[in-house]
Amino acid sequence: MAVEVGSKYQGKVTGITHFGAFVELPGGETGMVHISEISDEYVKDIRDFLKVNDIVTVKVMNVASDGKIGLSIRRAQEGYDSRPSRKQRRFGERKSSPSLEEMISRFMRDSEERLASLRRHEAKRGGRGGRRV
Repeated sequence: MAVEVGSKYQGKVTGITHFGAFVELPGGETGMVHISEISDEYVKDIRDFLKVNDIVTVKVMNVASDGKIGLSIRRAQEGYDSRPSRKQRRFGERKSSPSLEEMISRFMRDSEERLASLRRHEAKRGGRGGRRV
């Protein structure tokens, strides 16, 4: 049976490691569910969510050229929200990159603010120079 990307299958958990779980698909092929694809919750220990011989629904995320099958349990769930997570939005690409002029003007503004702050701090300390005797 050929496994198709995007398809959902019922599979049996055959092994658990610290980085993921191996699931046997119908037809005897085995794929791996990475720890990040087990649940939308934080998964510290996979054994809190899965046990060997559990039957799970998985979605095929990719099939590598070497035959490795990437699976996801969380994306196979009904009603899965495919919008980017908070983390993906936070670390993902911005909608529009600032132009070079915008970046330079922001840098100049920040630099001026820092210099002004340093000057104020030096004025409070009595200016430049070494210790007074």
